[in-house]
Amino acid sequence: MPPKPSMTAGQRAYEAKRAAKAGMSLDKWLAQKDREAAEAARAQARAAEQARKAEKKPGFFSRLIDRAHKPL
Repeated sequence: MPPKPSMTAGQRAYEAKRAAKAGMSLDKWLAQKDREAAEAARAQARAAEQARKAEKKPGFFSRLIDRAHKPL
């Protein structure tokens, strides 16, 4: 994971308000957000992998018809 740029004072204050509303410390809140983002990225990668595996080679008759439609 690439290093994250530091947050500005305004961003930090906003995240501190959200953390306080959730009843957490700022560090715990940011760690939770990082975990959720990582999980979302893993889920997206898994979905892409499954979609890639789902693409299958055309069957025998499909290939035969495709060849029959090609010009000589």
